[in-house]
Amino acid sequence: MKIGSALILALLASAAAPANARDLLVSDPAQFRAAVKAAKPGDAILLADGEWRDFQALFVGTGTATKPITLAAQTKGKVVLTGQSNLRLAGRHLIVSGLVFKDGASPTAEVISFRRNSSDLARDSRVTEVVIDGFSKADRRAEDIWVALYGTGNRVDHSHFEGKTNSGVTLAVIRKAGDPLDNRHRIDHNYFGPRPPLGSNGGETIRIGTSEESLSDSHTLVERNIFDRCSGEVEIVSVKSGGNIIRENLVLASQGAFVLRHGNGNIVERNIFFGQGVPDTGGVRVINRDQIVRDNYLEGLAGTSFKSAISVMNGVPNSVINRYHQVANARIESNSIIDAARITFAAGADAERSAPPVDSRFDRNVIVGAKGTDPFRAEGAIGGIAFADNVEARVATPLLGAGVEQREVTLERGANGLLYPTDPALAAIGAPRDLRPVTRDEVGASWYRSTAPEAAFGAGVTRRVAAGASLAAAVAGAQPGDTLTLATGTYDIPAPLTVRHRLTIAGAKDAKPVLRIVSQLARIVGGGGLRVENLAIDAHAAGGAGPLIAIEAGAAPNYAIALDGVSVRGPAKGRLTGVAMAPGTFADDIIIANSSFADMGVVIDGTGEQEPKGWYPMERLTIADSSFAGVGMLADLLRKGTDESTFGPWFAMTGSNVVDSGTDGVALRISGAQHVRITANAFAKSGAIAIIHSVGAPDTRISGNSFAATPAPRVEELVYKGPLRADLSNNAMEARP
Repeated sequence: MKIGSALILALLASAAAPANARDLLVSDPAQFRAAVKAAKPGDAILLADGEWRDFQALFVGTGTATKPITLAAQTKGKVVLTGQSNLRLAGRHLIVSGLVFKDGASPTAEVISFRRNSSDLARDSRVTEVVIDGFSKADRRAEDIWVALYGTGNRVDHSHFEGKTNSGVTLAVIRKAGDPLDNRHRIDHNYFGPRPPLGSNGGETIRIGTSEESLSDSHTLVERNIFDRCSGEVEIVSVKSGGNIIRENLVLASQGAFVLRHGNGNIVERNIFFGQGVPDTGGVRVINRDQIVRDNYLEGLAGTSFKSAISVMNGVPNSVINRYHQVANARIESNSIIDAARITFAAGADAERSAPPVDSRFDRNVIVGAKGTDPFRAEGAIGGIAFADNVEARVATPLLGAGVEQREVTLERGANGLLYPTDPALAAIGAPRDLRPVTRDEVGASWYRSTAPEAAFGAGVTRRVAAGASLAAAVAGAQPGDTLTLATGTYDIPAPLTVRHRLTIAGAKDAKPVLRIVSQLARIVGGGGLRVENLAIDAHAAGGAGPLIAIEAGAAPNYAIALDGVSVRGPAKGRLTGVAMAPGTFADDIIIANSSFADMGVVIDGTGEQEPKGWYPMERLTIADSSFAGVGMLADLLRKGTDESTFGPWFAMTGSNVVDSGTDGVALRISGAQHVRITANAFAKSGAIAIIHSVGAPDTRISGNSFAATPAPRVEELVYKGPLRADLSNNAMEARP
């Protein structure tokens, strides 16, 4: 008799008569399914230790409050669901614990789902001490949700979520349009670990509801979680329903904010934000009616506008449900806002968002601006906000008068690690003294810590490759973080090198290696990226069919490319692209420094993302102290759409020279970037700089450059109807002789 059949018969026999709670150890999917059918209240189904590959588990049953049915690992952390795996649970009083999802991705739209189907939901059930680490679809545009909370009365606690790189919310409360439930879920004591920028809308860490049913209450509680570097998009926690409480969470160096996007009567209280000066770190954004933001501590937040420490938005008159309802009856009180770049009122005011906040209050807050500056900004009318009993560290020209006292404020760090005024008269102003930041030991699965991230450039060993040796063989044998050092001489590259992890190829000190390219230098197919240093690339014989470095579909998001001290000679202007990335890939950084490029087409081609949703191919592109001669374009970077949910792209170019370059009158085109800095460069006999503003509130500065026989920079506003939003100062223009 097969083991599976024996187990089934034993379970059926034991189910025929009353029995005490049982531990049912199962070793394969068939045994698991049989155990689920036979499980009674109080039973525990234990998955045997080991790897469960391509395991799509359906856990259904009806336990009781005192005798739940449990699905657990035989040993916590020793059961790993890999490949195309996921879990659905439905019924009542179920518990799932001890599982790890890693090295794969769900074949469906959810990894863990609190439902079997649209009518069979989980209620009064719990997922605890579960890990989802890097369980992301390869194409970042492919959307899924890691934990989808349906039903009512469910809890997700003491779990570990880290490394989501594809589109979709990490944890979402799903409320059916037209039939929104009073969910009363609890999300507590979880570790939400690093989530890198997605490069599009759809990268929230938690979302509670969606706009369609947002005017009803969910009553979900989010408390005592840690959000560590959760930077998927501008909304870390997106509240799109009413009656929720966001309480006592710790937010560390996370770009974005807690956003009361839709819904009324939410409370954000006793949370602690440490921005650590990271760009775009924010606090709380307020929209809609009856929102309360109180007793929070916010320190070192560098975000502005929508990502300010506190942002109170303008609304749309008679707004449709998915736009911006007017702020009314907001209460922002007893918060400490320390070392903050910005507090913004009437944020986003424009021709559409013309309804200012009304009947709102800002009381008993302590404000200390970053570097002694006044953080307050008003982007529209703020007469509907009353100010009382606030204290601001003295600034020379404060924006606000009545209700905000200017005085000297001396701060001292308390036993809880937070800064408080030393003056006893201010003891009742700002965040309460009894705040206790949640600690790492209190959250997540105590038995799990994530493995080391992809090795950094140069973190591995250094391997010497002699001139004339096979560089392809050396690359194939390299480990993550290794450096291949090259001697003086020529290295022939007859076919592109395949790079699967972070790798550095560098000329040895005082050496002068030359890479002779027949078609392409490299293709990035896995994770990591490529750094090339101190060598020459001779591509005059390249046919131009592909780019010098190709980022291929399926390459892991958040890779990096760096060219430092590199000279590249192409076959002719317009034929060879430098770096090109396939749609669906995403770079944290592309850096060109101390390098030269001649006789090429587009050096950085970032136009692969053509969808209107707002995808873009890289977070940051930096060009410094480099030269370009006879190239089609330095860079062509495209970000479509008008969505305001992203931080980038960022583009910076300094100290570089451009001669005889440009295609169709353009030498550099940056479209849809949020931050542009082009300073101290020299352009001669070249096409223009073209900057296209299409989204958000872009910050563009083109200053201190010289343009000889080159058109003046052009800045185009695609949507915005106001004055030009760019600093084009102190540039020297020299006409053609």
